[in-house]
Amino acid sequence: MKEHFNADELIQRQRDYFESGITKNISWRIQKLRALKWSLLLEEKAIVNALNNDLGKSNFEAFATEFSFVAQELDHALKNIRRWTRPKRVATPLAHHPAASFIYPEPCGITLIIGPWNYPFQLMIAPLIPAIAAGNCAILKPSELAPRTSAVLAQLLSRSFDPGHVAVVEGGPEKTQALLRIKFDYIFFTGGNRVGQIVMEAAAKNCTPLTLELGGKSPAIIDWDADIRSAARRIIWGKFINAGQTCIAPDHVLVHQSVKKKFVDAMKSEIEDFYGKDPSKSPDYGRIINDKHFDRLVRYLEEGRVVVGGEVKREERYIAPTVLDEVSRESTVMTEEIFGPILPVLEYVRLEDVISDLRRREKPLALYFFSKSGDKQKKVLRDTTSGGVAINNVILQITPRELPFGGVGYSGMGKYHGKAGFDTFSNSKGVYRQRWLIDLPLKYPPYGDKLRWMKRFFRWFA
Repeated sequence: MKEHFNADELIQRQRDYFESGITKNISWRIQKLRALKWSLLLEEKAIVNALNNDLGKSNFEAFATEFSFVAQELDHALKNIRRWTRPKRVATPLAHHPAASFIYPEPCGITLIIGPWNYPFQLMIAPLIPAIAAGNCAILKPSELAPRTSAVLAQLLSRSFDPGHVAVVEGGPEKTQALLRIKFDYIFFTGGNRVGQIVMEAAAKNCTPLTLELGGKSPAIIDWDADIRSAARRIIWGKFINAGQTCIAPDHVLVHQSVKKKFVDAMKSEIEDFYGKDPSKSPDYGRIINDKHFDRLVRYLEEGRVVVGGEVKREERYIAPTVLDEVSRESTVMTEEIFGPILPVLEYVRLEDVISDLRRREKPLALYFFSKSGDKQKKVLRDTTSGGVAINNVILQITPRELPFGGVGYSGMGKYHGKAGFDTFSNSKGVYRQRWLIDLPLKYPPYGDKLRWMKRFFRWFA
């Protein structure tokens, strides 16, 4: 698709392929998922190398956060696809018997999957898996900001699939714009809020349903009774994976004032344990995707007092793991999504005040709470709203396959992973099947005085 690109021709090819009916065959879907798995295994080294070139990811991080995640999602789909696709019988009111009600999952049709640059492999293949499992055709638009990964994806998927079934469109924003002008049956977008609004507007023009996986400012709350050393270790790990360029990374920390100093000291120690005295020399620490994002992040360093890190190397797009203190809640670093290796730390006195403040702000994609108190955990869960929550850890809420992942409000709409992903890419068709044995005349006109009998009937049988 590199030389000649005609969006209308491509989608018509996919529509013809879908109308052939082949994607509705469950055994055929399983065959395609197995083919995808085989191709991934063959290209593991190329995928890891591409991620290293685009984002400076270590081999371990590329495997753990991208390749392994996708492989587990694929195995889960293969294990459960027959159960997911089976029609489900549901209860029918007694008044309608003899009859039966079912939910039939059917494919949406032609889907568009638009991916981001921060996890350019995982966040393209992870939604593709349920799209295939649900019987759809798919056009993938990877981010041009991760060109090596985009090229590997295009090569891998072109060998595994007929372009009428799965196709990859490489290139810049103009390709995305051309695709968005076309009517799809479903759109799945992962990225920032600004582009997400453009995608949603384009979908609205064609009444196309969509999922938006966005981001936002995901807070981590550290209560006074938390295990401070463990909390610091887990937050440092989750924050500085992929140099902080993770949508569910802790955006900032709210720590009880009585343990703030202890917590900051613990974070400083953990950063050194993880990345050494000079993280720029660590093989396990990534780089910022491009100069534009680098310059944006550097400006945040001026909005607080640097207590850990702060070193930058523009020629490498390197920003050290950085902790900021004395940050105003009205500063841009606290009103914009950071999406980088800068962690503001603010203190609080009362948990109730933290919760009240969170309720006034946009709903985050993730919320993290560290406390040994079960009552406080229940309070946070009850009184806050977010896409997902992890208690006494970060990031790991996305790993259980049966937990749906997605945002709410400003952080997105729609869920996926596991069965939630299959449901997202399916139309749950309600089916009512009536038998011929009984046909009550009560429902047919002329009604006359039938109303009183109708009321009695539903009182007895509804």
